[in-house]
Amino acid sequence: MDVRGGAPGTRETDLLASDKLVSAIDAIVLSGGSAFGLDAAGGVMDELRQRGRGFEVGDVKVPLVSAAIIFDLLNGGNKQWSSNPYPLLGKQALQNAGSDFELGSSGAGFGATTVNLKGGLGSASVVMPDGSMVGALVVVNARGSVVCGNKGQFWAAPFEQHAEFGSCGVCTDYSLLESDHDALSDSPGANTTIAVVATDAPLTSSQLKRLATVSHDGLARAIVPAHTLFDGDLVFAISTAGTATTEPATQAATQATTQAATEASTEAALGHAASVCLSRAVARGVYEASQSAGDTLPCWQQLYR
Repeated sequence: MDVRGGAPGTRETDLLASDKLVSAIDAIVLSGGSAFGLDAAGGVMDELRQRGRGFEVGDVKVPLVSAAIIFDLLNGGNKQWSSNPYPLLGKQALQNAGSDFELGSSGAGFGATTVNLKGGLGSASVVMPDGSMVGALVVVNARGSVVCGNKGQFWAAPFEQHAEFGSCGVCTDYSLLESDHDALSDSPGANTTIAVVATDAPLTSSQLKRLATVSHDGLARAIVPAHTLFDGDLVFAISTAGTATTEPATQAATQATTQAATEASTEAALGHAASVCLSRAVARGVYEASQSAGDTLPCWQQLYR
């Protein structure tokens, strides 16, 4: 994981460092609800334990669940709960997890906002030349803006594929940029954009840390400004192939050097692909957002479709 924002909210993230005991975890939770939403991870842990998942300690299994939250408590709607709803929401999310899911105003993106539009849940992926996959999932709840000018063009427009967020083209009118920043300076509360980038290529823990780091370029290209003091912007990076091993000590030095150069090139390509996917995912999350009763901001589809 890599954090660039000034106000993150997380749970069980220290164990992701390369010097820690475990090399794999059971789940990552992205949630709304600010600090209340961190309890969604508890619901996920309960469900995983029922499935027999977890890190074995003697005859006990402890599910390892890392989590991050967005601040979405000022987006309208009733927040006066008699009890925290997020443990149950987390449990239900895992029960309903699948490869097909809704984008926009769904899941952790249900109450997400940007400075001037509704935010949402976005995703994008790409197949690399070697056949490996890279994907991104993001909850767009940015203090900055994902659109430029007055026609709804996305900052991520240069990376769009197959009209996935409206094919509106690249912005050429930056006259509203300064006024957007004025509005941002008066915006109350806090925000945070949180994301997961994933690949099925085998990577070491250190390589995954680098993947999370460079993926932040995707946020910076799609949100202006990103990584503010009031955002807790962060990215998780995972490999579904598991953790790669280091090279055998008996390998010849020339072979090791060649392999290291190849791995570095592959790692750089994966990082670039992940950052581009993340930019696309940000735009898709806002593009797919839909209107609900009590919303405090319009959605992109209302204004520009």
